[in-house]
Formats: sequence, C-alpha cells, structure tokens
Amino acid sequence: MEKETSLTVTQSRLYKLAFALAIVTIIYNFAEGIIATYFGYEDESLALFGFGIDSFIEVISGIGIAHMVLRIQRNPNSNRDNFERTALRITGVAFYGLVLGLVFTSIFNIYTAHKPETTFWGIVIAVISIATMWILVVWKTKVGKQLNSAAILADAACTKVCIYMSIILLVSSGIYELTNMAYIDSIGTLALSFYAFKEGRECFDKAKSNKYCSCEND
Repeated sequence: MEKETSLTVTQSRLYKLAFALAIVTIIYNFAEGIIATYFGYEDESLALFGFGIDSFIEVISGIGIAHMVLRIQRNPNSNRDNFERTALRITGVAFYGLVLGLVFTSIFNIYTAHKPETTFWGIVIAVISIATMWILVVWKTKVGKQLNSAAILADAACTKVCIYMSIILLVSSGIYELTNMAYIDSIGTLALSFYAFKEGRECFDKAKSNKYCSCEND
C-alpha cells in the first residue's frame, strides 16, 4: 500500500492552483467547442468545425487531468488509476473517430472543390485560443516546476499541442480570407487531423503505462 505524503502549506496552495487551472481548461474548451462547431457549421468551414469537436474531446481529457491533480495532491508518488486510464481510452477513441471523419470529409471537399462561406470566425477563435492556451501553459509550467511535478509539467507540454492546432486554424483561415483558395480549408483540416491522430495515439500509450506525456518530444 502506497504511503501518503503530507504537504506543506505552500504545496497545498500550489496543488489547488493546479486543480483550478485544470477546471479553467475544461470550461474554456467546452465553451470553445460550442462556439467553434456552431460557426464552423454555419460558415461551412470544416477546419473550424473539426477544431470545435477537438475542443469537446479535450474536455474529456481535462476531466482526467483534474482527477490526476487531486490524486497526486493526496499522494505525489501514486500511479495512474483506473479512472484516468478509462478517460484516456475514451479520449483516444474519440480522437481516432475525429480523424476518420475529418480525413474523409476533407477528401470529399477537395474532390468537390467545396469552399467555406467565410473563415473570419476561424481567425477570431484561433487568436483567442492561442492567447488563452499560452497563458495556461505558462501557469501550468510555473506550478509544475515549483512542485517538481512531472505530471503537471507533462500536462503543460501537452497543452502546447492545442496552441499548434490553433496556429494551423489561424493560418488556414487567414489564407482563405486573403486568397479565397478553394482547398486551403481542407488542407488545414488534414493538418489538424495529423495532430488529433498523435493525441489519440498518445492517449492509448499513456493508458497502458504510467508514463505521463511524450508531447515534449514531438
């Protein structure tokens, strides 16, 4: 049986902050998912719609992260439990499902030369997402270093993937607004699919072991 470790007042405060950051991540991704899928559907932008679905999947992942923070707060030396492994598997399946849907739809859109009505909201949402995720990365990294917690630092590293995906959305949406290029929305969607596939693969890898994250090595 693993022995629980008593925490100092400072450590307790930092773990509460880490949990608060996890909750903020969940709430933000949920709101972003609703807004992005709505405008993605209305504007017929597959990249924005797929980005929104990814945000909903990140909510599931975020719930697992919040649970993880509570677990390591109780016992920093404990290993991943069944709740976290189940959340990781569900998240992994959802990512793989998203990849299949986006890839097939992207190919169809390229074949039919389908173009979005506009990608303006993709630009707006991407900019807000980049700013928000960057703030979360900075604070998660700061807390992780102060606690010397590999798990929280790994979460910060994985949050950077959301920034990369937001940059892809921003670039593809921006190029379309400037050039009206028919295929750029679908090309951006395929790039998002690549990162979604990597996230799905990592979820299954983490579910099978106690390794926290390999995002920093990507």
